[in-house]
Order: sequence, then C-alpha cells, then structure tokens
Amino acid sequence: MTSGKAAYVRAMEALYVFCIGISALAIVAITLAVPYGVFMRYVMNSPASWPEPFSVLMMVMFTFVGGAGVFRAKVHVAIKALTENVGERARGVLRNVTKALMVVTVLFMVVWGAKLVQGMMHQTIAEFPWLPVGIAYLPIPVGGVLTLLFLIEWVWVGELPSDSVVHSDTAAVE
Repeated sequence: MTSGKAAYVRAMEALYVFCIGISALAIVAITLAVPYGVFMRYVMNSPASWPEPFSVLMMVMFTFVGGAGVFRAKVHVAIKALTENVGERARGVLRNVTKALMVVTVLFMVVWGAKLVQGMMHQTIAEFPWLPVGIAYLPIPVGGVLTLLFLIEWVWVGELPSDSVVHSDTAAVE
C-alpha cells in the first residue's frame, strides 16, 4: 500500500473510532434519559419535558454518525442473496453498482440535509429554546460526509487491511 493510501486509512481509522465513540455516547445518553423520564412521570408524578425530545436528538446522532461507522466496518444491513448466487464477474458489476448508488445516497444526504439544516435554523425546539432545529438535523449531512469519506476509502484502497481497527479483536483494548 502506498504511503498516501496508508495515511488515508489511518485517518479513516481515527474517524471510525470517533463515529463509534459518538454513537456509544448517544446510546448511553438515551439509556439514562428515558428511565429518568419514566421515573419522574410515574414515581415522582412530576413529568420532565426534556427526556423524550433529547432521546430523539440522540437517536438522530446515533443513526447517522453510527451509520457511517457501521458502513466502514461493513456490518450494516446487507442483502447478499443476489451477490452470493452470481458469478464473479456479475458480482464485480454489482459491487460497482452498489458503490455508485452509495455515492448518490450520500450526496443526497449532504445536499438535502444541508438545505434542511439551513432551512430550520430559525426555529427552535420547545423543550430546548436555545437549540435551533437545524442543529438537530446536522447529523444528516455530517453522516453523509463521513460515509462519503469511508466510501472513498473503499473505492481507493479496497478491502481494509487485517490490522485495521475494524478487523482487530484487540482494538477496544488498545
């Protein structure tokens, strides 16, 4: 692997760890906020207004930033019935079609997600009056950009090396 490719893979490794870390924090935040909301509503009989919209915001973060991470790790939902039952040449064509469709998808996320963010910046969330709604939608174009960077890696480098964080059993320990 050339030094340029190796440097890009290292940068994507760090970005992947960042995506998974952000997603983990979002899940932990949801896991804490939802029971708090239930406790306040049913035990204290004093419902808190923020746990539900906060959890939705965290789920948007988890979905789009985490989705980029699982795309890189190739652990996303995939239907392989077709690709596993065709010849190698057809499989290569299907891989290229998949890559092209992913480019279209992430460009849609980036362009229309950015327009959504921009269009919603003047509105606020009732429970968080200091937070523009556009910020809540920011994970959509950000997730698109992250996925595009991982897609560039997939196209340029090919399969990840076996010492990649994605493929390393000791990555979480190191």
